[in-house]
Amino acid sequence: MDRTRYRWRICALLFFATTINYLDRQVLGLLKPDLALRFHWTETEYSYMVVVFTACYAIGLILSGKLVDRFGVKLGYGLCVLVWSIAACGHSIVRNTLGFSFMRALLGLAESGNFPAAVKAVSEWFPRKEQALAVGILTSGTSIGAVAAPAIVPWLAANHGWQSAFLITGLTGFVWLGFWYSMYYAPGKHAKVSDSELAYIAEGRAETPAAQQSASWLALLRLRSTWTFIVGKFMTDPIWWFMLFWLPSYFSSRYHLDMKNLGLPLVVVYVATSIGSVSGGWLSSMLIARGWDVRRARQTAMLILALLVVPIAFSSWIDNMWAMVGLLSLVAAAHQGWSANLFTTASDMFPKELVGSVVGIGGMAGAVGGTLFPLLVGALLDHFNALGNLNGGYNVLFAICASAYVLAWIVMRVLRPSAHSGEHRYAGAGAMARPD
Repeated sequence: MDRTRYRWRICALLFFATTINYLDRQVLGLLKPDLALRFHWTETEYSYMVVVFTACYAIGLILSGKLVDRFGVKLGYGLCVLVWSIAACGHSIVRNTLGFSFMRALLGLAESGNFPAAVKAVSEWFPRKEQALAVGILTSGTSIGAVAAPAIVPWLAANHGWQSAFLITGLTGFVWLGFWYSMYYAPGKHAKVSDSELAYIAEGRAETPAAQQSASWLALLRLRSTWTFIVGKFMTDPIWWFMLFWLPSYFSSRYHLDMKNLGLPLVVVYVATSIGSVSGGWLSSMLIARGWDVRRARQTAMLILALLVVPIAFSSWIDNMWAMVGLLSLVAAAHQGWSANLFTTASDMFPKELVGSVVGIGGMAGAVGGTLFPLLVGALLDHFNALGNLNGGYNVLFAICASAYVLAWIVMRVLRPSAHSGEHRYAGAGAMARPD
């Protein structure tokens, strides 16, 4: 029997959901220069709204991961997309800072389910050797969403009012839900998946004992494997949040771009992230295909990507806008490649029954970092703005970005247990951290 390739249609669905996820969350950041004037926000006040979003995102991650493991990908993912689409549209009806904060809170809670559900779906639908590539493809949706937003949102706001930007982008989630409920079923229950594709998906997997099919958060937190993932997310996710929510303001303040001219530099930066996401996932998958063990392939790919971020430390010496766009494009691409490999380490180390929970815990850690970092960002920018040095705060922040990934890689390497440590047999944990 010929092998079907339906798993790639599922990957496409996950990609589009991630695209919509990032399209919806970025609208506020793109409209911030205009809304800040309209509602008289300071940088610190805006940072509080970012904090509300990321704090609720953190809370949602720990809950959504467990929800997806308990009720399955189809129901859990669909519910998350439904709620975040309602919240995205809801931004169009609020008229004050409190209203925006409420909608950001609801959006953060619901959007948190995207990656726990998507990575779990990949762990169910793809053999281990293809998982990094599949995660890289779906993660590239963050880039496409980030590209689509500056291409669409400023135009909508300029021609139809800022409310239309929230409403129209939010409606895309409802369209996706129709495809999701008609196309998604578990591989073993799907009528369009052949026996040969099922056998291919199952390659390299071991059966998970029934006692290990669920585990409490406390049990998972006793494992060094869990902390390896937590540290990677906590130390590097805040950098992406910063680039997502403050790059429009950076280009506006440093290069004096108005709403009509802001889109192109941001589009270029976020197009690069698509390339980085797929390339980063391809790199480790290619090394595995050449015979490298999974652990070595992931660590090598992530080190290369971490080193590509370091040049952003020299941003203060770059005056040309397009040179800066090029440097930021390299950094953003490296982050997305790093993120694709980082997500896959969860499915490397844990059986698929626990992937949603582990990704939720790590995602929560990343969101906690993303909650704390904006407080520093807002304080630094207001401090340097008060001194009349509009770029000084960004120079400090880019220096922090430059070192974050290399430091995270070092800490992760120290924390991750060896393949023969026996942690996967941790007594009483109820979890099985898979050896490499």
